[in-house]
Amino acid sequence: MTLEIKTSSLEPIRQTYAYIERRFGGKPATRYQEVSFDVQGAANFHYRPLWKPDKTLNDHTHTALQMQDWYAFKDPRQFYYGAYVQHRARLQDSAESNYAFFEKRGLAANISAEVKRKIITCFLPFRYVEQTANLHMMSGSAYGYGTVITQACIFAAMDRLGMAQYISRIGLLLDGNTGESLQQAKEVWMHDPAWQPLRQLCEQSLTEQDWFKLYLLQNLLIDSLMQALVYGQFDQWLVDHGARDVAMLTEFMQDCLADLRKWSDPVLKLAAAESEANKALLQHWMAELLPQAQHAFSAWAALALNDSAIEPGLAAIAERSRKAGFAPIEKAA
Repeated sequence: MTLEIKTSSLEPIRQTYAYIERRFGGKPATRYQEVSFDVQGAANFHYRPLWKPDKTLNDHTHTALQMQDWYAFKDPRQFYYGAYVQHRARLQDSAESNYAFFEKRGLAANISAEVKRKIITCFLPFRYVEQTANLHMMSGSAYGYGTVITQACIFAAMDRLGMAQYISRIGLLLDGNTGESLQQAKEVWMHDPAWQPLRQLCEQSLTEQDWFKLYLLQNLLIDSLMQALVYGQFDQWLVDHGARDVAMLTEFMQDCLADLRKWSDPVLKLAAAESEANKALLQHWMAELLPQAQHAFSAWAALALNDSAIEPGLAAIAERSRKAGFAPIEKAA
Protein backbone atom coordinates (compact mmCIF):
# COMPACT_ATOMS: atom_id res chain seq x y z
CA MET A 1 0.00 0.00 0.00
CA THR A 2 1.38 3.38 -0.94
CA LEU A 3 0.36 6.74 0.36
CA GLU A 4 0.38 9.67 -1.98
CA ILE A 5 0.62 12.95 -0.15
CA LYS A 6 -0.60 15.95 -2.04
CA THR A 7 -0.40 19.58 -1.05
CA SER A 8 -2.67 22.35 -2.09
CA SER A 9 -2.30 26.06 -1.57
CA LEU A 10 -5.11 28.31 -0.49
CA GLU A 11 -5.18 31.74 -1.99
CA PRO A 12 -6.42 34.36 0.47
CA ILE A 13 -9.54 36.21 -0.59
CA ARG A 14 -7.74 39.50 0.03
CA GLN A 15 -4.14 40.33 0.83
CA THR A 16 -4.70 43.09 3.36
CA TYR A 17 -7.27 45.36 4.93
CA ALA A 18 -9.53 47.45 2.71
CA TYR A 19 -8.16 50.79 3.93
CA ILE A 20 -4.60 49.68 3.22
CA GLU A 21 -5.62 48.29 -0.17
CA ARG A 22 -7.10 51.64 -1.14
CA ARG A 23 -3.72 53.31 -0.53
CA PHE A 24 -1.17 50.66 -1.53
CA GLY A 25 -3.11 48.29 -3.76
CA GLY A 26 -4.05 44.66 -3.29
CA LYS A 27 -0.69 43.33 -2.18
CA PRO A 28 0.54 42.04 1.19
CA ALA A 29 1.19 44.93 3.56
CA THR A 30 3.88 45.34 6.19
CA ARG A 31 2.91 45.54 9.84
CA TYR A 32 4.06 49.17 9.85
CA GLN A 33 1.66 50.00 7.02
CA GLU A 34 -1.25 48.21 8.66
CA VAL A 35 -0.97 50.03 11.97
CA SER A 36 0.16 53.45 10.71
CA PHE A 37 -1.72 54.55 7.60
CA ASP A 38 -5.27 55.92 7.49
CA VAL A 39 -6.18 54.73 10.97
CA GLN A 40 -6.75 58.17 12.51
CA GLY A 41 -10.36 59.25 12.85
CA ALA A 42 -11.29 61.87 10.26
CA ALA A 43 -15.08 62.22 10.43
CA ASN A 44 -18.18 61.88 12.61
CA PHE A 45 -16.72 63.36 15.77
CA HIS A 46 -19.22 63.66 18.62
CA TYR A 47 -17.84 66.86 20.09
CA ARG A 48 -15.18 69.54 19.72
CA PRO A 49 -12.35 69.98 22.23
CA LEU A 50 -13.47 72.23 25.08
CA TRP A 51 -10.01 73.80 25.18
CA LYS A 52 -10.12 74.64 21.44
CA PRO A 53 -13.76 74.76 20.33
CA ASP A 54 -12.80 76.11 16.90
CA LYS A 55 -10.99 72.84 16.09
CA THR A 56 -12.05 69.25 15.60
CA LEU A 57 -10.43 66.46 17.61
CA ASN A 58 -8.10 65.65 14.71
CA ASP A 59 -7.49 68.90 12.88
CA HIS A 60 -4.72 69.65 10.39
CA THR A 61 -4.97 73.40 11.06
CA HIS A 62 -3.04 73.16 14.33
CA THR A 63 -0.06 74.19 12.19
CA ALA A 64 0.33 76.75 9.45
CA LEU A 65 2.14 74.13 7.37
CA GLN A 66 0.02 72.66 4.58
CA MET A 67 0.23 69.13 3.16
CA GLN A 68 -1.78 67.49 0.39
CA ASP A 69 -1.36 64.14 2.15
CA TRP A 70 -0.31 64.17 5.80
CA TYR A 71 0.54 60.49 5.57
CA ALA A 72 3.50 61.43 3.39
CA PHE A 73 5.47 61.82 6.66
CA LYS A 74 6.18 58.12 6.90
CA ASP A 75 8.95 57.03 9.23
CA PRO A 76 11.92 55.57 7.28
CA ARG A 77 12.70 53.49 10.37
CA GLN A 78 9.18 52.00 10.12
CA PHE A 79 8.67 52.24 13.85
CA TYR A 80 5.33 51.15 15.20
CA TYR A 81 4.92 50.35 18.90
CA GLY A 82 6.39 46.84 18.77
CA ALA A 83 9.38 47.71 16.60
CA TYR A 84 10.10 50.87 18.59
CA VAL A 85 10.01 49.11 21.96
CA GLN A 86 12.29 46.31 20.76
CA HIS A 87 14.82 48.76 19.32
CA ARG A 88 14.90 50.98 22.40
CA ALA A 89 15.04 47.97 24.71
CA ARG A 90 18.34 47.01 23.13
CA LEU A 91 19.67 50.55 23.65
CA GLN A 92 18.46 50.54 27.23
CA ASP A 93 20.07 47.17 27.96
CA SER A 94 23.38 48.58 26.79
CA ALA A 95 22.89 51.77 28.80
CA GLU A 96 21.99 49.89 31.97
CA SER A 97 25.10 47.77 31.56
CA ASN A 98 27.23 50.91 31.24
CA TYR A 99 25.69 52.54 34.30
CA ALA A 100 26.08 49.36 36.35
CA PHE A 101 29.74 49.05 35.30
CA PHE A 102 30.41 52.71 36.18
CA GLU A 103 28.87 52.28 39.63
CA LYS A 104 30.35 48.84 40.35
CA ARG A 105 33.90 49.96 39.53
CA GLY A 106 33.51 53.24 41.43
CA LEU A 107 34.60 55.26 38.42
CA ALA A 108 33.17 58.45 39.89
CA ALA A 109 36.13 58.43 42.30
CA ASN A 110 38.47 58.96 39.36
CA ILE A 111 36.85 62.30 38.52
CA SER A 112 38.28 65.33 40.26
CA ALA A 113 36.09 67.57 42.40
CA GLU A 114 36.59 70.42 39.94
CA VAL A 115 35.38 68.36 36.98
CA LYS A 116 32.43 67.06 39.01
CA ARG A 117 31.41 70.66 39.70
CA LYS A 118 31.71 71.36 35.99
CA ILE A 119 29.42 68.44 35.15
CA ILE A 120 26.90 69.56 37.75
CA THR A 121 26.83 73.18 36.62
CA CYS A 122 27.25 72.71 32.87
CA PHE A 123 25.61 69.37 32.04
CA LEU A 124 23.04 68.23 34.60
CA PRO A 125 20.67 71.17 33.95
CA PHE A 126 20.13 69.75 30.47
CA ARG A 127 17.67 67.38 32.11
CA TYR A 128 15.28 70.34 32.08
CA VAL A 129 16.00 70.94 28.40
CA GLU A 130 15.18 67.29 27.73
CA GLN A 131 11.95 67.58 29.70
CA THR A 132 11.06 70.54 27.48
CA ALA A 133 11.89 68.45 24.43
CA ASN A 134 9.52 65.80 25.77
CA LEU A 135 6.72 68.39 25.85
CA HIS A 136 7.62 69.66 22.38
CA MET A 137 7.20 66.20 20.92
CA MET A 138 4.08 65.60 23.00
CA SER A 139 2.63 68.62 21.20
CA GLY A 140 3.32 66.94 17.86
CA SER A 141 1.63 63.77 19.08
CA ALA A 142 -1.40 65.61 20.46
CA TYR A 143 -1.99 68.12 17.67
CA GLY A 144 -0.29 66.60 14.64
CA TYR A 145 -2.34 65.10 11.84
CA GLY A 146 -1.83 61.57 10.54
CA THR A 147 -0.81 58.56 12.58
CA VAL A 148 2.57 58.22 10.84
CA ILE A 149 3.72 61.54 12.34
CA THR A 150 1.83 61.48 15.64
CA GLN A 151 3.07 58.02 16.66
CA ALA A 152 6.64 58.92 15.75
CA CYS A 153 6.32 62.09 17.86
CA ILE A 154 5.18 60.17 20.93
CA PHE A 155 8.08 57.75 20.49
CA ALA A 156 10.45 60.73 20.32
CA ALA A 157 8.80 62.23 23.40
CA MET A 158 9.52 59.03 25.33
CA ASP A 159 13.12 59.14 24.10
CA ARG A 160 13.51 62.63 25.54
CA LEU A 161 12.01 61.58 28.87
CA GLY A 162 14.51 58.72 28.98
CA MET A 163 17.38 61.11 28.25
CA ALA A 164 16.27 63.41 31.08
CA GLN A 165 16.19 60.45 33.47
CA TYR A 166 19.63 59.23 32.42
CA ILE A 167 21.10 62.71 32.91
CA SER A 168 19.58 62.72 36.40
CA ARG A 169 21.16 59.34 37.08
CA ILE A 170 24.57 60.73 36.14
CA GLY A 171 24.13 63.26 38.92
CA LEU A 172 23.18 60.53 41.38
CA LEU A 173 26.26 58.51 40.42
CA LEU A 174 28.46 61.54 41.11
CA ASP A 175 27.03 62.28 44.56
CA GLY A 176 26.47 58.74 45.80
CA ASN A 177 22.68 58.85 45.38
CA THR A 178 22.21 61.69 47.84
CA GLY A 179 20.49 63.96 45.30
CA GLU A 180 22.71 66.88 46.27
CA SER A 181 24.06 67.29 42.72
CA LEU A 182 20.54 67.51 41.29
CA GLN A 183 19.61 70.20 43.78
CA GLN A 184 22.73 72.14 42.84
CA ALA A 185 21.90 71.73 39.15
CA LYS A 186 18.41 73.09 39.80
CA GLU A 187 19.84 76.17 41.50
CA VAL A 188 22.16 76.72 38.54
CA TRP A 189 19.27 76.32 36.09
CA MET A 190 17.12 78.78 38.03
CA HIS A 191 19.67 81.45 38.86
CA ASP A 192 22.96 81.23 36.90
CA PRO A 193 22.98 83.99 34.23
CA ALA A 194 24.62 81.68 31.70
CA TRP A 195 21.59 79.36 31.74
CA GLN A 196 18.86 81.99 31.64
CA PRO A 197 18.75 82.46 27.82
CA LEU A 198 18.33 78.71 27.36
CA ARG A 199 15.78 78.55 30.15
CA GLN A 200 13.92 81.45 28.56
CA LEU A 201 13.93 79.70 25.19
CA CYS A 202 12.50 76.54 26.77
CA GLU A 203 9.80 78.31 28.76
CA GLN A 204 8.66 80.59 25.96
CA SER A 205 8.55 77.72 23.48
CA LEU A 206 5.98 75.96 25.65
CA THR A 207 3.48 78.70 24.83
CA GLU A 208 3.81 78.06 21.08
CA GLN A 209 0.61 76.68 19.54
CA ASP A 210 2.01 75.56 16.18
CA TRP A 211 3.28 72.01 16.66
CA PHE A 212 5.38 71.89 13.49
CA LYS A 213 7.18 75.09 14.47
CA LEU A 214 8.13 73.35 17.70
CA TYR A 215 9.20 70.34 15.65
CA LEU A 216 11.59 72.56 13.69
CA LEU A 217 12.91 74.26 16.82
CA GLN A 218 13.58 71.01 18.63
CA ASN A 219 14.72 68.59 15.97
CA LEU A 220 16.72 70.92 13.76
CA LEU A 221 17.96 73.77 15.94
CA ILE A 222 18.23 72.60 19.54
CA ASP A 223 19.25 69.02 18.74
CA SER A 224 21.93 70.09 16.24
CA LEU A 225 23.44 72.44 18.80
CA MET A 226 23.32 69.81 21.52
CA GLN A 227 24.97 67.19 19.34
CA ALA A 228 27.75 69.53 18.30
CA LEU A 229 28.35 71.35 21.59
CA VAL A 230 27.17 69.20 24.49
CA TYR A 231 27.92 65.74 23.12
CA GLY A 232 30.77 66.99 20.94
CA GLN A 233 32.89 69.79 22.37
CA PHE A 234 31.91 69.36 26.03
CA ASP A 235 32.38 65.60 25.77
CA GLN A 236 35.89 66.24 24.45
CA TRP A 237 36.51 68.67 27.33
CA LEU A 238 35.66 65.87 29.76
CA VAL A 239 38.06 63.52 27.99
CA ASP A 240 40.82 66.13 28.19
CA HIS A 241 40.22 66.60 31.93
CA GLY A 242 40.24 62.99 33.09
CA ALA A 243 36.53 62.21 32.87
CA ARG A 244 36.44 60.07 29.74
CA ASP A 245 34.41 57.43 31.64
CA VAL A 246 31.41 59.76 31.57
CA ALA A 247 31.19 59.07 27.82
CA MET A 248 29.75 55.61 28.53
CA LEU A 249 26.95 57.31 30.47
CA THR A 250 25.99 59.60 27.59
CA GLU A 251 26.09 56.92 24.88
CA PHE A 252 22.33 56.37 25.11
CA MET A 253 21.65 60.06 24.45
CA GLN A 254 24.01 60.16 21.49
CA ASP A 255 22.53 57.01 19.96
CA CYS A 256 18.99 58.33 20.38
CA LEU A 257 19.80 61.70 18.83
CA ALA A 258 21.46 60.02 15.86
CA ASP A 259 18.44 57.75 15.42
CA LEU A 260 15.99 60.65 15.67
CA ARG A 261 17.82 62.44 12.85
CA LYS A 262 17.07 59.50 10.56
CA TRP A 263 13.41 60.37 11.01
CA SER A 264 13.35 64.16 11.50
CA ASP A 265 15.49 65.07 8.47
CA PRO A 266 13.21 63.28 5.94
CA VAL A 267 10.15 64.89 7.56
CA LEU A 268 11.62 68.37 7.14
CA LYS A 269 12.64 67.58 3.58
CA LEU A 270 9.14 66.37 2.66
CA ALA A 271 7.55 69.44 4.25
CA ALA A 272 9.79 71.81 2.30
CA ALA A 273 9.34 69.92 -0.98
CA GLU A 274 5.54 69.99 -0.71
CA SER A 275 5.20 73.62 -1.88
CA GLU A 276 6.96 76.95 -2.15
CA ALA A 277 4.62 78.26 0.55
CA ASN A 278 5.84 75.58 2.96
CA LYS A 279 9.46 76.32 2.11
CA ALA A 280 8.93 80.03 2.73
CA LEU A 281 7.18 79.30 6.02
CA LEU A 282 9.99 77.06 7.24
CA GLN A 283 12.56 79.65 6.24
CA HIS A 284 10.57 82.33 8.10
CA TRP A 285 10.54 80.20 11.24
CA MET A 286 14.27 79.61 10.89
CA ALA A 287 14.91 83.35 10.68
CA GLU A 288 12.89 83.85 13.85
CA LEU A 289 14.15 80.92 15.92
CA LEU A 290 17.80 80.57 14.94
CA PRO A 291 18.98 83.80 16.66
CA GLN A 292 17.19 82.72 19.84
CA ALA A 293 18.81 79.29 19.82
CA GLN A 294 22.21 80.75 18.97
CA HIS A 295 21.99 83.27 21.80
CA ALA A 296 20.91 80.60 24.27
CA PHE A 297 23.72 78.17 23.46
CA SER A 298 26.35 80.91 23.14
CA ALA A 299 25.71 81.86 26.76
CA TRP A 300 26.02 78.22 27.81
CA ALA A 301 29.21 77.75 25.78
CA ALA A 302 30.78 80.73 27.51
CA LEU A 303 30.20 78.96 30.83
CA ALA A 304 31.03 75.40 29.84
CA LEU A 305 33.75 75.83 27.26
CA ASN A 306 35.06 79.30 28.07
CA ASP A 307 34.19 80.17 24.50
CA SER A 308 30.92 81.61 23.18
CA ALA A 309 31.64 80.47 19.60
CA ILE A 310 29.20 77.80 18.50
CA GLU A 311 30.33 77.50 14.91
CA PRO A 312 30.14 73.66 14.74
CA GLY A 313 26.50 73.74 15.79
CA LEU A 314 25.61 76.45 13.30
CA ALA A 315 27.44 74.56 10.57
CA ALA A 316 25.41 71.44 11.39
CA ILE A 317 22.17 73.42 11.20
CA ALA A 318 23.18 74.95 7.87
CA GLU A 319 24.09 71.56 6.41
CA ARG A 320 20.90 69.89 7.58
CA SER A 321 18.73 72.76 6.34
CA ARG A 322 20.39 72.67 2.92
CA LYS A 323 19.79 68.94 2.62
CA ALA A 324 16.17 69.51 3.61
CA GLY A 325 15.77 72.01 0.79
CA PHE A 326 15.79 75.30 2.67
CA ALA A 327 17.76 78.30 1.52
CA PRO A 328 21.27 78.31 3.06
CA ILE A 329 21.25 79.62 6.63
CA GLU A 330 23.70 82.35 7.37
CA LYS A 331 25.08 82.99 10.83
CA ALA A 332 22.58 84.92 12.90
CA ALA A 333 23.52 88.40 13.97
